[in-house]
Amino acid sequence: MKIIKKLLVASLLLSSAQLFAADKPNFIIILTDDQGYADVGFNGSKDIRTPHIDRIANEGTKFNNGYVSYAVCGPSRAGLLTGRYQGRFGFDRNPHMDPTDITSGMPLDEKMISEVLKPVGYTSSIIGKWHMGSHPELTPNKRGFDHFYGFLAGGHRYFPEDLIYKDIAEGLAQENPKKIWTSWYYTKLLENDKRIETDEYLTDELSNSAVEFIKREKDNPFFLYLSYNAPHTPLQASQEYLDRNKHIPKGKRRTYAAMITAVDDGVGRVLATLDELGLDDNTLVFFLSDNGGPEKKNASDNGELRGHKGDYFEGGIHVPFAMRWPGKVPAGQVYNNSISSLDILATFAGLTNAPIAKERPLDGVNLMPYVTGKNTEAPHDILFWRNFDKGIVAARSGNNKTILFKKNQKKHLYNLDKDLSETTNLYKANTETYNKQQAEMTSWESELATEPAFKGLLMAKKAHAKKLKEYKNKKKK
Repeated sequence: MKIIKKLLVASLLLSSAQLFAADKPNFIIILTDDQGYADVGFNGSKDIRTPHIDRIANEGTKFNNGYVSYAVCGPSRAGLLTGRYQGRFGFDRNPHMDPTDITSGMPLDEKMISEVLKPVGYTSSIIGKWHMGSHPELTPNKRGFDHFYGFLAGGHRYFPEDLIYKDIAEGLAQENPKKIWTSWYYTKLLENDKRIETDEYLTDELSNSAVEFIKREKDNPFFLYLSYNAPHTPLQASQEYLDRNKHIPKGKRRTYAAMITAVDDGVGRVLATLDELGLDDNTLVFFLSDNGGPEKKNASDNGELRGHKGDYFEGGIHVPFAMRWPGKVPAGQVYNNSISSLDILATFAGLTNAPIAKERPLDGVNLMPYVTGKNTEAPHDILFWRNFDKGIVAARSGNNKTILFKKNQKKHLYNLDKDLSETTNLYKANTETYNKQQAEMTSWESELATEPAFKGLLMAKKAHAKKLKEYKNKKKK
């Protein structure tokens, strides 16, 4: 009788845990790095095959006008993780790799998705690329993430034999400044705060860890941030993935495609794991790239979009973007209103009633009423972008896109409904529309930090170039 009572109690407890988990959907963000807009099947790719990534769009909603909040990865990811324009807190540059600088990364008073969801019972993991700061107080486990498997820097080597440094500091201690500049790509991976040895291709390592996390947390509400660094350079792919892309001529494009194939396999494993564990119908999955493809550097393809990574033409900020939640998000839907990566945190918070600090309101909106048709209005009246160092400000309102290059006062206006490739500048023909949006851009800029919070990666690169010149002169003597 005692045994039966214990079994009944255990069964009731298990049922309560399952009900608690079912009441709170799981969240997954799958983020790629430098992937071109046209390099997924759901956006028309013919040579690069992405059947598993395409499932997210085909079984959910594809966003034809999905944007990120910046045209390079660090600030873009900062906007995604906080749901706020990163310029509000000075994250206007890619952080430089300096573990002694606590200002170089996400400010401590900003709240990331992991920190927002923790009070409402979520376990969070980041797997892959961090890029939110390398100071010990800025690392994932100090920012609400219960689990971290990956690397702190903005890029990494893919083969295990290349990972030779135990940490960033060891790499920075090299005598040759050229080696210092690339050293963080060669660090061993971290699992939480421990350096680990690995023996697989990096993308596969990250996918393995994602599957393990889902299995481990299957009975708890979880947030998984699967932050791939592929297909960011260096262009490195295992022979298995290269062989699966022999239909593409040998060269950069084949290697790039092979790197995406590795990601696609990982996405397939994540979706299969959700299905196997019965979590499919209770898990909201987002897929997007952190910015547009740098076409010349990694052989990516932004299709009909003008420009590339770093630009504020569409090719820099308009990315492949989809969401999937069986039974909750309409399957096979194509959504045409403009949405933003800033909306992801707002969607999670809206679904969980997670508290948002009044002094740090979100710039994103909960997408669920819009994709389900409960709200037929556009999610955003206007979206903004700013590159402080280049003096560029841009905005999209409806179909009108404005760009101001402050340094030479070049003004652009495009109708993206008729001219997605931004070939015909309508500024002179429609100055009234331009001036109205510029006034809104000026007002928005007044809310942002007046200076970036840290010196940034490009400034550090210039300093390294000077040191390298001095080093070479010293060697000649």
